[in-house]
Amino acid sequence: MIERARKTAHFRLVIVKGKAYVETYRKSIQTRDTFTLWGILQLLRLYPGKLPDLELMFDCDDRPVVRSRDFRGPDARPPPLFRYCADEWSLDIVFPDWSFWGWAETNIRPWRSVLKEIKKGNQRTEWKDRVPYAYWRGNPSVAPTRKDLMKCNITDKNNWNTLLYIQDWVRESKQRFKQSNLEEQCTHRYKIYTEGWAWSVSEKYILACDSMTLYIRSRFYDFFIRGMVPLQHYWPIRENSKCTSLKFAVEWGNLHPEKAQAIGEAAGNFIQEDLKMDNVYDYMFHLLNEYAKLLKFEPTIPPGAVELCPETMACSSTGNWKKFMVESLVMSPSDTIPCAMPPPYEPQGLREFLERKANSTRQVEMWENEYLLSKNKKQ
Repeated sequence: MIERARKTAHFRLVIVKGKAYVETYRKSIQTRDTFTLWGILQLLRLYPGKLPDLELMFDCDDRPVVRSRDFRGPDARPPPLFRYCADEWSLDIVFPDWSFWGWAETNIRPWRSVLKEIKKGNQRTEWKDRVPYAYWRGNPSVAPTRKDLMKCNITDKNNWNTLLYIQDWVRESKQRFKQSNLEEQCTHRYKIYTEGWAWSVSEKYILACDSMTLYIRSRFYDFFIRGMVPLQHYWPIRENSKCTSLKFAVEWGNLHPEKAQAIGEAAGNFIQEDLKMDNVYDYMFHLLNEYAKLLKFEPTIPPGAVELCPETMACSSTGNWKKFMVESLVMSPSDTIPCAMPPPYEPQGLREFLERKANSTRQVEMWENEYLLSKNKKQ
């Protein structure tokens, strides 16, 4: 089953007796593969000798490829393939993305440092003093849904309560990313999240801002978003009528500032506490540990694999790549064991949780429908 995942994998990772080995098949976009492997090495440094031997395939591209419809029945044997996101129609195994250890190409520091910076940025402007509009900055050319979002920008004819900006990464790179500091983007009461070609790395940075996140309904999910709840952590936005949905969300928030502020702060607290780097490592540990229990063979080092060594990886890098590796280096083993794995949801409990999320979204849509109906009557 693992061998069948090689078709799209960028690398095979093997852990034997606490050491990591990689067999590379193709180069990923930018340095996604390098920093993903770097992150796994830090996990091994944090919990030395605690992970069992294992072998896995990793695909660093955006969209999931293991389609559920292709693997039905008790003997389906889908290939276990790790990647950064999935959707309800796929079986890809979701793993934290490379940017938790730094996104060198865009000058975004490792997550532990970014979290501290955004927390300071949140304190610079009180919520009531923030710009009472929805803010988004990004590259609209990566997906039709983002191009569609740009139609919602404020114009002389339409006030959709949104301020949308195109991020020119080439120009930003030439200007050393002076306009891209994440901690300086917590100045609006509302921030918009929209996926790109798949899920977007920007998700965690937006949710961390204490602004009420206007979350445009997404197809793709990463490893943490499904634990967050509409109306508790974010405000759901319809994908097929973004502009009116965004306009209503901002108007509702400005009419109910205390509730809107509470939603934004709940998301910020979730990101600061539940998604802090210690918990990310524990998620990785439990995911790999549970995965290893399923292996029915003894992992061995492939003939073409090379041993991964943090010192070699960091020393051979330059610029931001080296800087971020050093910054995210785990300096010593943890003096505690990984957090306890909570028991799995009982079927009834899971159904209730999912129904709660669905009901919250339906509640917002009902409010929005009533708002549009009353507005049409006035016209």
